[in-house]
Amino acid sequence: MNNRTLRPGINKFITLLTAAVTLFTFGGCSSSAQVTSNGMVKVGSLNVETPAGYTDESPSEEPVSETVSDNGLCTIVRYPSYYGVTLDYEKGTPSDVGAAYAETILKAVPDYEIVFEPYLFENIRNAFSGRDIRYDSLEKRIMSLISGLPDEYREEVESFARTIADGEEGYLENGKLSYIEALTMQLIPDALRPTACSALSIGGSRTESGERLTMRNLEWNLGSSAQMTQIHAVTFMKKGKNSITAISVLGLFDMITAVNDDGVMIGILDVGTVNHMPFVYEEKKSYTFDIRYVLENFDNAADAAKYLSENSGSYTWCHNLLVTDRRDAFCCENATAEAVAEGRARSVIRTPETPLMEGLAWNTPDTLCIVNSYATEGNQDGFSGDPGNMIRFVKYNNWVSETEKFSVADLKGIMAREVVDQYEVANVHNSGTVHTVIVDYATGDIHVAFTTGECADDIPEYLLVGNIRFD
Repeated sequence: MNNRTLRPGINKFITLLTAAVTLFTFGGCSSSAQVTSNGMVKVGSLNVETPAGYTDESPSEEPVSETVSDNGLCTIVRYPSYYGVTLDYEKGTPSDVGAAYAETILKAVPDYEIVFEPYLFENIRNAFSGRDIRYDSLEKRIMSLISGLPDEYREEVESFARTIADGEEGYLENGKLSYIEALTMQLIPDALRPTACSALSIGGSRTESGERLTMRNLEWNLGSSAQMTQIHAVTFMKKGKNSITAISVLGLFDMITAVNDDGVMIGILDVGTVNHMPFVYEEKKSYTFDIRYVLENFDNAADAAKYLSENSGSYTWCHNLLVTDRRDAFCCENATAEAVAEGRARSVIRTPETPLMEGLAWNTPDTLCIVNSYATEGNQDGFSGDPGNMIRFVKYNNWVSETEKFSVADLKGIMAREVVDQYEVANVHNSGTVHTVIVDYATGDIHVAFTTGECADDIPEYLLVGNIRFD
């Protein structure tokens, strides 16, 4: 159990938060900022009043259509809420699979480029925060990261980009993906960055089945027209004993939320640096493709976390990684080499037993909670200057401590406690949620709630989208 003495400012914050849902403002973003309650707004009850009525099971959707590439290397099955993609690396080269994926997308989803390209440019504009966009510099950033990919990954994404671009070049928002745009879309977390996420893993001593339950909530920019909700994908990368199931977006080869057939599950969570630092991409590599390498080559979470932590200095952004399997749960608090050199942060593999930084309390043993800040004692503090991180961590702590033994239904219920479509408080499950994934290590079932409208539902519907084979 981690329950350290609280700093006076944060102690006041947590007391107020426990009593009511409130909005807090802060007087700066430095790690030494004191938490205050200035600007508190009474917003009334934002709790969901309708019982969720969850069970441990989730229904499967019936397929609507199926499109298969001429060479059989890519199959895209359309379901009402998502696309099921199978990429068969056992029968073709990475380059062949990349081309087949692009060809099949254009057949199965004729308006794919019209949906994805505007979303890509929204991410580019957000990354530059209103500054003039130098597309020549962005292209250098992307090509540097692409060149650092392992050959098999580089070949497949280049083949995908060539095929879908069909001769289109340069950055130009015209409803047609160019070669460089199709490469850029593969590196959004590495080159442009995502937004916010959270994760929770419950060890077997705290579950009804006696086996681990892990949940990951992905929050991202849905797009001005909620484009991301139109192209959810569950992608099965068929590679024999190295196979992966990725819950992601149609057309992407990198990893956002994924699990391999040994049950190693990894999810990305953005962190960044307090007070910011210059972006460095030269001689760096993609952490989202490193995750893919790990899932293809490691059969346990401990070794996977070790590899990703040891390579953290070579990544472009500071971030957290959820890494779990049936036995263990870890958070890789990954710091860039530049952040470490300046004494801003350090890379740590956090476990449920790791002492937390002063000001944080976590009251339930054998459980691990992750938000968009490091939490290890002595590491960079992304809580004091960010009410969203603190509020979500405190809510998770309170809610988890209410349940002695968790079922799948209980874990689903964590995401159905608050009204989603509002911005006056920091929600655990909010309007920016893209998907929520629950892996039940007792059955191997993968449950996913996809956001399919303009924002997530107050009571999300979970679907059974796959099963871990535990090879």
